[in-house]
Amino acid sequence: MSVTALLAGLAVILGLLLPGPFGVTVAQAQPSDVRAAGLHISDGRLLEGNGNDFVMRGVNHAHTWYPGETQSLADIKALGANTVRVVLSNGHRWTENSPADVAAVVADCRTNRLICVLEVHDTTGYGEEAAAGTLDQAADYWIGLREVLTGEEDYVVINIGNEPWGNTDPSGWTAPTTAAVKKLRNAGFTHTIMVDAPNWGQDWQGVMRANARSVYDADPTGNLIFSIHMYSVFDTAQEITDYLNAFVDAGLPILIGEFGGPADQWGDPDEDTMMAAAEQLRLGYLAWSWSGNTDPVLDLAIGFDPSRLSSWGDRIFHGANGIAETSREATVYGDPGDTQAPTVPGAPTASVVTADSATLAWPASTDDVGVTGYDVVSVGGGSETKVATSSSTTATVTGLTAGTAYTFAVYARDAAGNRSARSATVTVTTDEGGTPGAGCAVGYRVVNEWPGGFQGEISVRNTGAAAISGWTLVFRFVDGQRVSHMWGGIPAQDGGTVSVTPASYTSGIAAGGSVTVGFTATKGGANSVPTAFTLDGTTCATA
Repeated sequence: MSVTALLAGLAVILGLLLPGPFGVTVAQAQPSDVRAAGLHISDGRLLEGNGNDFVMRGVNHAHTWYPGETQSLADIKALGANTVRVVLSNGHRWTENSPADVAAVVADCRTNRLICVLEVHDTTGYGEEAAAGTLDQAADYWIGLREVLTGEEDYVVINIGNEPWGNTDPSGWTAPTTAAVKKLRNAGFTHTIMVDAPNWGQDWQGVMRANARSVYDADPTGNLIFSIHMYSVFDTAQEITDYLNAFVDAGLPILIGEFGGPADQWGDPDEDTMMAAAEQLRLGYLAWSWSGNTDPVLDLAIGFDPSRLSSWGDRIFHGANGIAETSREATVYGDPGDTQAPTVPGAPTASVVTADSATLAWPASTDDVGVTGYDVVSVGGGSETKVATSSSTTATVTGLTAGTAYTFAVYARDAAGNRSARSATVTVTTDEGGTPGAGCAVGYRVVNEWPGGFQGEISVRNTGAAAISGWTLVFRFVDGQRVSHMWGGIPAQDGGTVSVTPASYTSGIAAGGSVTVGFTATKGGANSVPTAFTLDGTTCATA
């Protein structure tokens, strides 16, 4: 989905969104007896050719607009993805991707052991977007690629057209979707076909949900999967779980083909529920998007650099129910594949401990393919709880209770989902906390603000008698704001809680002196100022 398309679609949604369509019941689907080689559908599930269940965990990549970014698929794979959805053009709106180019993309997917979802983007918002093409034109494009795609059924899913209907008369989506599916089957395609919902992919009027059975039945192979795109329309847990469960209960295959998390002026998508529900129901998800958005708030990697993940990217790859934690490589790429777990990480040590947080560091683990991340767990009473994830060998655990002892340990993970044995533990006792205004004062101001984002500045003053060397500032956003970039400090965010440790040049604060931290962040409609700040566990006065 392009950001332009998202904006156009959501502008209409604001005045029209109604809860009614989400109550529509999808008729129970009957599994097809027809089976194709390669990826296929059975009993509402996407399976590989060998019958193994396959759950997509991946991202979207805007290949057609950035054809020179040929390293992207390797970078996406290195972060643990098992699937990439690749943006292509049939030449209706953007420059056509040639058969040779598409063949190279498929080969790149196979080289990097990824499943390829190929989609034509020119259909986006048809009926409302004047420049959009039709699904019939997209089907003709796929037929022109038949020689390139035949034999790739194990590795390729054909997503006929991206978001192929806008908000104008979305009931018109059903007939051309059915016709396009039949056209591809009549041309001899046996691949799994993916179809996107109307309403710019979000189906807020429930057309795909109500007509999914009839579209599914039109495919004689039964190898059809539905794709819902979840952005600001899906901002409550109830909407998300109701929609996904309607398909699961009916035995109809579905995945989240695109979704976003950062808040914007239309609302704040509930990405946590999307990812948790997808994991619980064993449904695929493909986050939008790797890099290159006109509005970079949706960039997972900044400037196509995998070492510079945005907060959105870190959430997708390393957060709870994220790619590193839940992705499993397609078994078509070999058995046994990568079955070797990483070595045990070194024992963690605590470097900065406050009343409600602790910063841990540990010696790196090694792996025969590569370590993709670490899980930090709290250990106690014969059980353990994951409290942080990290792509590096440090993590800050927040939300702790003052004056309390905690025992932490670390696991390492690789891209195949293998996890190391648990490291040795470290026990940390949080500080007792301080008295208001005893040693610090914090000033917070919004420097600049725009739809969907803002720039802020925080001044931290040492009001005590001794110099401070190294510090942790903790505060909380209450309106879903998320820090995207910071200078003068290093942020870590867990929900609304933000912990800031200093840059090298702001680490020391002389008695009576101060340092300043600047940042940019995303926001929804509200942008309340944090009301409380602690510095190394001491509650600061606010200036």
